Amino acid sequence: MADKRDYYEVLGVSKSASADEIKRAYRKMAKKYHPDVNKEAGAEEKFKEVQEAYDVLSDDNKKAAYDRYGHAAFDQTGGFGGAGGFSGFGGFEDVDLGDIFGSFFGGGQRQRRNGPTRGEDRFIQLEIDFMDAIKGKKTEIKINFDEQCSHCNGTGAKSPNDVQTCSRCGGTGTIRTQQRSPFGTFVNQTTCPDCQGTGKVVKEKCPHCHGQGYMNKKITVELNIPAGINTHQQLRVQGKGHRGSHGGANGDLYVEIYVKPHQHFVRDGRNIQITIPISAVDATLGCEVDVPTVYGDVTLKVPEGTQPGTTFRLKGKGVKDLRGDSYGDQFVKVEVKIPTKLSRDEKELYTKLRKSMKKESIFDQFKKGFRR
Repeated sequence: MADKRDYYEVLGVSKSASADEIKRAYRKMAKKYHPDVNKEAGAEEKFKEVQEAYDVLSDDNKKAAYDRYGHAAFDQTGGFGGAGGFSGFGGFEDVDLGDIFGSFFGGGQRQRRNGPTRGEDRFIQLEIDFMDAIKGKKTEIKINFDEQCSHCNGTGAKSPNDVQTCSRCGGTGTIRTQQRSPFGTFVNQTTCPDCQGTGKVVKEKCPHCHGQGYMNKKITVELNIPAGINTHQQLRVQGKGHRGSHGGANGDLYVEIYVKPHQHFVRDGRNIQITIPISAVDATLGCEVDVPTVYGDVTLKVPEGTQPGTTFRLKGKGVKDLRGDSYGDQFVKVEVKIPTKLSRDEKELYTKLRKSMKKESIFDQFKKGFRR
């Protein structure tokens, strides 16, 4: 037990954390280390560690036992051992560890093993085009899916009569063994190897799923990508996650979206930014340009004397709000382009323009500020 990390440390919460804080921390850590998402070495072990920590801290009885005894509360072979261990239970000749820990956990674990258990959620990533994120679209993805067998309803048996009580454990799902010690006789419980703790065995397997209770198949899942979705946001598809056990429902599928960058548009929350080039002549004299937006071209009036880096706003030409019908804005930054090559006629015109200007140039006016 010395190698186990503190459960609160695993989830990154304090001992005073509320149930909601623990749940949020679990979801964050589970997504980070889930094997379907994180392929790094050791991620699967960390995911199991997160699952174990949440299993304890999300249950009020387990949490109370852990807060009092630490990891020893769940170590049936060595917990509370050593000299004086079990002094709190003095006077018992036969101590049933299963009953003791069952009182902590609200009735023991056999009931949970026997009953239907919901499958874990599944996480995948999907990359979409920039414009699809702006306008939304319907698309399809293909996934491998463990679908509950419709013939046996997940039992793995040919008929309901083929599901029988395990003769080895008598339907308890556990095997009880006794061990004598100086402190009395201890009763230890282990999972029944015949029924794997379910308390049931299948006499004749379902011919359709071969006793698995499910059938793995490649299915097509339809996704409705809403307009305005952004990178790292998720879509939830109910019932398309990992399979449940003992007839339990499948978990859910979470699709995390990644939006490809656009060549010209840059998204900033609900706003969109774009930089457009204009000539020095157009910036000086003013002009009208058809500016690209995600919804089509919009005519923008550039006033005379516009300086490089000036930004204009196109109201309502940004990203749609996921929770409503409002839109962000598009901001248009002007980049004044100076020609690097001139024709003979252009050079003559620029020369005449310079001669016609005042003797004091713009640079001369700037240089005046350095004179003392």
